[in-house]
Amino acid sequence: MKAIECLKYGEVENLVLSNVKKPTPKANEVLIKIRATSVTTSDVLIRRLNEPMIPRFILQLIFGFGRPRNPILGMVTAGIVERKGKDVTLFEIGDEVFAYGSISPTKRRFGSYAEYICLPEDWNLTLKPVNLCFEEAAAIPYGGLLASHLLKKTNISRNDKVLIYGASGSIGTIAIQLAKHLGAHVTSVCSRKNFELVKSLGSDVMIDYTLENAETQLERYKYVIDAVGNSKSSKLKEKSKKALTSNGKYISIDHGTPLTPKEAFFNLKTLAEQEKITPVIDRIYPLEKIAEAHKYVEMGHKRGNVVITI
Repeated sequence: MKAIECLKYGEVENLVLSNVKKPTPKANEVLIKIRATSVTTSDVLIRRLNEPMIPRFILQLIFGFGRPRNPILGMVTAGIVERKGKDVTLFEIGDEVFAYGSISPTKRRFGSYAEYICLPEDWNLTLKPVNLCFEEAAAIPYGGLLASHLLKKTNISRNDKVLIYGASGSIGTIAIQLAKHLGAHVTSVCSRKNFELVKSLGSDVMIDYTLENAETQLERYKYVIDAVGNSKSSKLKEKSKKALTSNGKYISIDHGTPLTPKEAFFNLKTLAEQEKITPVIDRIYPLEKIAEAHKYVEMGHKRGNVVITI
């Protein structure tokens, strides 16, 4: 099968189109013919691996030294079940599914930058939302699970004021919708060019972080949700950390290891089918141009998700 392999950590030139052996499902696994995947910020972080020495060492302990242990990156899958192991009962051949290759900090599997992948039937794998195409389904798991992780740390009541920093990215666009679903009054921090996008997702107020006096627009919030973490900062962001009510809470994507439980994944499917959340796609690239997709994501200004068709 065709696959993109990361030959070593570093620049996008290390992402190479290869022919590799097609995987065979184990007894509890399904073989999925992938129709779409996505390039995430985490994919770019792993491919580059240009962190300071100690974090870099820890990441290489997890992913491999010198090059990824599994050279085929990617954890998001949307496709069709082509084969199944003898013990599989939840899926049939021909089922249209979507998946995320992590169910816990110790159970993860890369490999979706390829034509096929095998996944255990009891992981974050289920029938794709019936109202979404494969590309749209591939735009849900990464941002959706991370946004769910952030929102799980809240106890939002109706009309609670919530500020989302980084509202136009893959995490932020879902976080807006999840917060609105819970009844929040949402303020989105993004650039002015993305105001219409976040407003269409339910944002009540928008703040342009590029303005010199943007911090003067801050109010007091029950929750300030930082969807970008330490990768981006500004004067506005530093001020927003303290723009809290007396019982308010600042929540960052960098606080702790994000959890990706099955109940959160299945909830995203339900909300998508109910049209309570809508995936946002910025650009779509073919598998052969995944290096271009990585370059674009690396720039740090994507709107929602960058999807790869296979």
